[in-house]
Formats: sequence, structure tokens, C-alpha cells
Amino acid sequence: MAGRRRWSTEEILDTAAELLRTSEADSFSVRKLAAVLGTDSSSLYRHFRSKTELLRAVADRILLAAMDGYRPEGDWKQRVMTLALCMREAFGQQPQLAAVWGRYASSGTGSRLAMEEVLQALRASGLPDEEIPARYHRLAVLIAALIASEAGAGTLTPEDHEQGRELFRVAVLGADPERFPALAHFARDVRPLGVERRAAFEEILAAQLAHIEASVSPGRAVPRGSSR
Repeated sequence: MAGRRRWSTEEILDTAAELLRTSEADSFSVRKLAAVLGTDSSSLYRHFRSKTELLRAVADRILLAAMDGYRPEGDWKQRVMTLALCMREAFGQQPQLAAVWGRYASSGTGSRLAMEEVLQALRASGLPDEEIPARYHRLAVLIAALIASEAGAGTLTPEDHEQGRELFRVAVLGADPERFPALAHFARDVRPLGVERRAAFEEILAAQLAHIEASVSPGRAVPRGSSR
């Protein structure tokens, strides 16, 4: 009797990523993945010690894809913005994994490459080394939150989107001006969350980068690649 096929780590991750395309992380399980692969859970645990470790590895592959498409150009702010947009696009191809990344984080190669680039960019901004870790953390939290928020909307069906837009119009345009005076005043100009998401993403991130730049004294910026 032939033994069961032995799946490679990459094949397991490919199948897990495909399974996550059609299901939420909460409903994903190693048992379901094993069933799709035609094997048992114990064989998968030889590759990954837990479901969380497996999910982190799948999410890290998205970061690797983002880094493959990233080309560092311009000043430090442009580098961070370009990297964030590459990550946004990569997770946009598989929005379910954005929530996985935001929840479980990652310590794989993709994560380290992204961290390295942001830290290098912050050093080039002129910030003193002692301020960089805290600034990096705030940027990472902001980028992850923006990507996860947009990805969540990306999992909705066209019917869900249209229903949401209709509910928004009813809620806003039908607002009682006595109870909601400001909402009634701006009703025709307030837009649903799904409108111009990319512009909002860039504007919010640019504001954070400008805040960092404003904290740097004139003349403190260092050229890219400098070993402060």
C-alpha cells in the first residue's frame, strides 16, 4: 500500500493561502487544511508547530511579494510611502490575509525586509537613533491598521457594497436636523468609507511622515546608506 504523499513547506503554504481566499482566519484550521491536502494534521505539525505559526508564515509571503515589487527611490518619505503602497497592493490581492498579518504579525524574511527598509528610511530622515524605534512602531501600527481596514472592505461582495452605500445614503440624507444638525448640514458632502480609499490612505500616511519630518531639526537629515 502506497504511503501518503509528503507535502513540502511551500506546497502547504500555497494550499493554506488558497484556502484563506475563501474563508476567514477564524474559521481556518489545520484540520481543514490537512483535509484539503489529503493528509492528517500531525503531518503538517512537522512543518509548523501551531495554527498561529502557519498563519504567520502565510502572511509573511505577502510581505515578500510586496518587497519583490518594491523599488526604493526618492527621499526617505517617498521610500516609506512607496513601500506602504506596495504592501497595500499585495494584501489587496488577498485581503483575508491582511487581518491575519495585523493580528498575528510575522517574524519571517518578508517582515524583516520591510522592517529594515523602514528603519533605514527613518535613519535617513535625520532622527536620532534613540527616537527611531518609537517612530517605527507608530508607523507600523498605522500602516497595518490602514491596510487591514481597507482589506476588510475588500472582502465584501458587490451586493454588500451596494447595500452599504444605500444604507449610508438613507442614514445621512435622512438625518433629523434637530438631533443631528452637523450631519444634516454636511449630508450631501459626506462620503462613504469606500470612496477614494487610496487617496485617504496616502493622505493619512503623508501626515504622519510630515509630523516626523517636522520633529527633525534642519540639517540633521543624513544621506541614504549613511552609517550614523
